[in-house]
Amino acid sequence: MMSETLENKVNRQEVIDNALDYTIMSWSKQKGIDPFAVERAEGVYLYDYSGQKIIDFSSGLMNSNIGYGDQRVTNAVVKQMQQVAFISPSCVSKVRGDLGKKLAEICPGDLNRAFFTVCGATSNENAIKLARLYTGRHKIFTRYQSYHGATIGAISAGGDPRKIPVDAQQAPNFVHFDLPYAYRYEYGEDNLLKDAVASLERQIEYEGPGTIAAILLEGESGTSGCLQYPKGYLKKVREICNKHGILLIMDEVMSGFGRTGKWFGFQNHDIIPDMIVMAKGLTCGYLPLGCVMVSEKIASKYDDVVLPLGLTYSAHAVSCAAAMEVIRIYEEDHLIERAAEMGKYLESRIEEMKKIHPSIGDFRNTGLLGCLELVKNRQTKEPMAPFNAKPDEMMVMNKVAAKIKELGMYTFVRWGYIFIAPPLIITKEEIDKGLAIISEALKIADEATY
Repeated sequence: MMSETLENKVNRQEVIDNALDYTIMSWSKQKGIDPFAVERAEGVYLYDYSGQKIIDFSSGLMNSNIGYGDQRVTNAVVKQMQQVAFISPSCVSKVRGDLGKKLAEICPGDLNRAFFTVCGATSNENAIKLARLYTGRHKIFTRYQSYHGATIGAISAGGDPRKIPVDAQQAPNFVHFDLPYAYRYEYGEDNLLKDAVASLERQIEYEGPGTIAAILLEGESGTSGCLQYPKGYLKKVREICNKHGILLIMDEVMSGFGRTGKWFGFQNHDIIPDMIVMAKGLTCGYLPLGCVMVSEKIASKYDDVVLPLGLTYSAHAVSCAAAMEVIRIYEEDHLIERAAEMGKYLESRIEEMKKIHPSIGDFRNTGLLGCLELVKNRQTKEPMAPFNAKPDEMMVMNKVAAKIKELGMYTFVRWGYIFIAPPLIITKEEIDKGLAIISEALKIADEATY
């Protein structure tokens, strides 16, 4: 047993060393880190080469909605590969049309035309290009504290501070606006909607409505802290867009495909956009695929005019097959409804945790897209770590994150936020298990409160 354990440890370290010596890690320093070395994954669990069983409380990067190791997807992918894997996107496969038709059934209104990409960033890039092409305008309005991908165009569109190191390279004609959230708004929730809408309207007037091609927003906020829209806000944005001939693009890369208890996050707000950007939950990470779902009105402009967009791997047949099977699993296993049900259970359990952890300032959640915001003091709402915190401001949160990892959980910890967005297949027992780990780690944060 001892030699077997030693062998596992050696294997694990070799896996890590090879990855750190010969590959580049994203959003990370390259040396002195100790990532999970995952040998296999099943359900809501990852299994490290050391034999550790790790519960995943953020669905990878909020994309593994159906969980890991579902062999129904494997079988669908293998079957497609045995027929045809890649063909030029100027050709068509059966699965390409089948997936487009299925997405048209899922999407509301006349959002019936799918342009397939390879990921969320390339979906946003192409939605932005199409908005500019269709309208003949050049400005794109986006929210500070949002994220739309890491390519130059997409990261310029986002308001996330990860763009600051490459700020000199940013693409032009992106205009950002501020949208406060209720927990940190000084003037009361009743004034929030009115002030937020008025602020946006003023900025549109300042920039010139006739120069604005689109407003790009997340269906529900993700990595910025699950910052919820004021009730009625997206309806007002839709009205503003209609008034000025501005397109409304909803980025559903993270919030789409059941994550919020609906097919798409914007459906919690009773609107229909002009384009839907999707990826992540479309294939749940089993293979890369993205999509821009476009209204008939926009698509019809290019019936007799060349559409100047394209990617080598657009509508890759094997990725399309994975998506078709994943969508079938959502429907067959009732995962959209399950996300809503488990979300309510999660919220009830967090309410209980608030009573014993003074460091919990706020919990924002829609379906299974949630985030704890930790504070040093509930009255002053002083954050445990500020927005875009410097390393010396992350001491407490780094200890919290390390404890979560030590206790066998993988989840996304950022600034003063702990994200809770497990796979939609999670059970109440697994939610309890995960929250017990977070509760133990929160004892560290509690000691930093006053």
